[in-house]
Amino acid sequence: MDAVVKSLLERPQPRPHISPLARPTREEAEAAVRVLLRWTGDDPSREGLRDTPKRVVKAYEEFFSGYQQDATSVLARVFEEVHGYDDMVLIREIPFSSHCEHHMVPFFGMAHVAYYPSEAGVAGLSKLARLVDIFAKRLQTQEALTAQIVGAIDGHLRPRGCAVMLEAQHMCMSMRGVRKHGAETVTTLFTGIFRDDPAEQIRFLTMLRGGK
Repeated sequence: MDAVVKSLLERPQPRPHISPLARPTREEAEAAVRVLLRWTGDDPSREGLRDTPKRVVKAYEEFFSGYQQDATSVLARVFEEVHGYDDMVLIREIPFSSHCEHHMVPFFGMAHVAYYPSEAGVAGLSKLARLVDIFAKRLQTQEALTAQIVGAIDGHLRPRGCAVMLEAQHMCMSMRGVRKHGAETVTTLFTGIFRDDPAEQIRFLTMLRGGK
């Protein structure tokens, strides 16, 4: 009998079917906010908090709108007629705000995006700013956000090289925990020419800080 039981335990078991997570209704989301309000020790039925659940859910729709957007569609259209331009394209100081996936509190700062165009063409400048927003409007870490921006540009524009730098302040460091107000986190990621040639990294940083 023991041998039979052992053989059954070692045999691969069929995995239960796991359905995708169903999105809660607006009413369920508002009810969850009321629970949190009660958990803080306040009364969600008092005048000042009566409409707070609706406001929070509406705000969350904006904060996390990136889940409903597709980076592919943003970079789908490119311009090939650039009259032979093949040098660096740099957009610096793109403001962004996001939310830390560990504590769900904001972090915000500036994104700097550069790439060397290839025969695939160039993207509209506003599209790169929108790309930053699409990934920022999700629960994130700064490291993952940096990598996702680079991955989308590399995947859709196929540049000869891409460079992204994010500079941000995290409220999870200034409002709680170590409470180091003003501390700034910097992340960078380089591909292609930027990764292989340190001189291109220096040029990127020089242009980034130029005139400052």
